[in-house]
Formats: sequence, structure tokens, C-alpha cells
Amino acid sequence: QVQLVESGGGLVQTGGSLRLSCTGSGRNFSTYAMGWFRQAPGSEREYVAGISWSGTNTHHTDSVKGRFTISRDNTKNTAYLQMNSLKPEDTAVYYCGAATTGPVNFIPTYQSAYDYWGQGTQVTVSS
Repeated sequence: QVQLVESGGGLVQTGGSLRLSCTGSGRNFSTYAMGWFRQAPGSEREYVAGISWSGTNTHHTDSVKGRFTISRDNTKNTAYLQMNSLKPEDTAVYYCGAATTGPVNFIPTYQSAYDYWGQGTQVTVSS
């Protein structure tokens, strides 16, 4: 069983920054691909960014490229999402997920590939 806990959400003005953290339990965190998803009210959960277990490979969806950066520190069992130049359309609940199976350096972009999820953290960007 893997437990994930997100933190770092909050209220920020347009153009501001936030850094989300996702800390996982267990000894195998460094072997999991990690991903960030978000869900706005009335919308489906969507993929935002992913990172391979080693951190070598990262991927960001087009709408956040150049603004968001995913990273991880396996010594701290933590994945991060640095969000800069935030826009009102970034307002959502942000979830991190852990994918425990898959090829080395694989970054899944679909929800069903993730086995464990955090509880979510609210990000609100005011205009």
C-alpha cells in the first residue's frame, strides 16, 4: 500500500507561483513513475505532468509547458510541481499519482496507469 499526501495549494493572483509537493510512504517510492493531474469544477480529471522513476524523463501537457515543471527528490520520497505564471484556468484540485508498474523511464499520461492517488490540494488563481 502506498500513501500519497499533497501539499502546497492555495490562493494566488494571476501571474503568481506555487509549488506543490507530493510525499509518498514506503521504501519503493524511487521505483514509481509519478504524475500530476488536475480537476476543475464540472470537468474531468486531466493529465498535467509526469516524471519517470529516476527523474531522467519528464513530460508536460501543452497547456502548461514553459510554466510548470515537475521534479522529484527520491531521498525525500517527494515529487514536486513548480507552477509559475499561473492563470485563472489553472484553478483546480491537483492530484498526484504513483504508477508502480511499467517500463523503465516510462511516463504514463492516462489515469488508469496510476495505482495510487493522493487526496488532492486546491489551487485557486484569482484574476
